[in-house]
Amino acid sequence: MFIRIYHLFIKELLASFRDSKARLVLIVPPLLQLLILSFTVTQEVKNISIGVYNKDVGVEGYSLVHRFEGSSFVSKVVEISHQGEIRSLLDEQIVLCVIVLPEDFSQRIYSGLESEVQILLDGRRTNACQIVLGYSSIIIEKFFSEFRHIRAARMTGQSEQAGRVGRVGRVVSLNRAGVDVIIRHWFNVNLDPVRTTAPSLICVLATVVGILIASLSIAREREMGTFEQLLVLPLTPFEILAGKTISVVFLATCSAMLMFFAVVIIFGIPFCGSFFVLVLSIDLFLCSVVGVGLFISSLSMTQQQAILGVILVLPASVMLSGFTTPVENMPLWMQYITVMNPVRWYLVIVKGVFMRGMEVSEVLLNCIPLILLSIVTLSAAAFMFKRRIE
Repeated sequence: MFIRIYHLFIKELLASFRDSKARLVLIVPPLLQLLILSFTVTQEVKNISIGVYNKDVGVEGYSLVHRFEGSSFVSKVVEISHQGEIRSLLDEQIVLCVIVLPEDFSQRIYSGLESEVQILLDGRRTNACQIVLGYSSIIIEKFFSEFRHIRAARMTGQSEQAGRVGRVGRVVSLNRAGVDVIIRHWFNVNLDPVRTTAPSLICVLATVVGILIASLSIAREREMGTFEQLLVLPLTPFEILAGKTISVVFLATCSAMLMFFAVVIIFGIPFCGSFFVLVLSIDLFLCSVVGVGLFISSLSMTQQQAILGVILVLPASVMLSGFTTPVENMPLWMQYITVMNPVRWYLVIVKGVFMRGMEVSEVLLNCIPLILLSIVTLSAAAFMFKRRIE
């Protein structure tokens, strides 16, 4: 049996490498998508335009505006002269947010009273709005904190001067003890989005290659008229599927390793884990993915039908993996659905092994769902393949 599977494995490799389109799918699209998506798929918000409606004529109002102008995420500040311009700027997406300062902004903060700053955001860009709101809040809080320190220092100086000249009055006691917050980012010191996105793309693009090649394997045999020749060979349905599974896993692994070296060499991202653990885990992951592709291929009579099946499955797998949005942000019932998604489990492995050198025990713990999903998907593909033959 192993000799027959081996010869079928060699046959599948030769068929794939002799096909120019198959060679193209294995090499060019994964590398091209890796280079493009590593810089485009990011949660970072920068180079945005904001509007400022400053109704205050004091110095502090202009000081706060200058802080926004000098921030790294703002490329352009649009000054608003009257309130009617706010709606048109947000409606036409000229600016993402508008900062509104009241008329008595400087007067109230000089008097020690609470003042307010209004931030108007374009809700059509939900994720970007949340990030910009966080940036803006940090700038405003830092401004008020520094102003309070300056005001406290002035009050302290006035009290000391009043004591020296012999004035009688209440001495204001100020707490000079402060708290210094020291922030350190582990595993990604400079919060470079490429260091997080590029390893994740290895998982996503390996999924694309694995499902696509597996879904076309049996459908291509039917379309080219060689499927009947395959059936008359002394091979059982299990041996046919085993040979196709091993060949697709091998080809998809080679494509993933090509992307791995591109991430390490081209992007200069350090690899902190074990290369053997990475290869072993990606093989387990690809077994579950290839099972889905072979199930689609068993149902399809032509390659076009197989591609339509891939289009149906692939976007949902990526969206429910936690690649674009965290799984914890999804509704509870949808989080249960993601348990059946192999991309979710391998995404944790590849990021952990790549960025922090995940321990072998942790990798094995996340490989258990992949093993179970591989058994389910490959069994479903074998059942459907045997049924279609009969």
